[in-house]
Amino acid sequence: MQAERQISGNARGIVVMGVSGSGKSTLAAYLAERLHCPLLEGDIFHAPASIAKMQSGHPLDDADRWPWLDRLGRALGEAALGAQADHDGLAVAACSALKRSYRERLTAASAVPLSFVLLDTMPAEIARRLATRSGHYMPASLLDSQLATLERPTADENALMLDAGRTPDALGSDVLTWLGITILGSAQPPG
Repeated sequence: MQAERQISGNARGIVVMGVSGSGKSTLAAYLAERLHCPLLEGDIFHAPASIAKMQSGHPLDDADRWPWLDRLGRALGEAALGAQADHDGLAVAACSALKRSYRERLTAASAVPLSFVLLDTMPAEIARRLATRSGHYMPASLLDSQLATLERPTADENALMLDAGRTPDALGSDVLTWLGITILGSAQPPG
């Protein structure tokens, strides 16, 4: 039996952000499952040339990122708007969204309000995760580039910063509380 949810508001998106290896995809999938809403994996919106560039150990530049952010933003907005009838207008995406300008671009392209959740932790922990991850095109050698690019959200952005070293249950509980979403019929572990 699907848990009842008390959600107010119109279509909106939740973007789980951070550097490669921070746990974006894991938390985004967790949230989408708990909220019974669409999930978009930002990696699949990269152009083949951008994927090849990263695979060869070269970081993307803004010219590579703008079309990717536009594609993902539009898809996120469409998913949230399309989900209004069945999923309370929510959609979740995993996307690095490293700079404020990238978050602004995503928001503009989506045409729905976005909430950002930054998963942040010590670089050594991220490097450890990347060293043990297989099957992903993003090499660990690009971590330093991503860390240098990262602009943590400021107080005027609709963003929550969390320690990526915590469990998906604890992180998810914090996100749902921050968003004011209550999932009835299921216990949420303390954050």
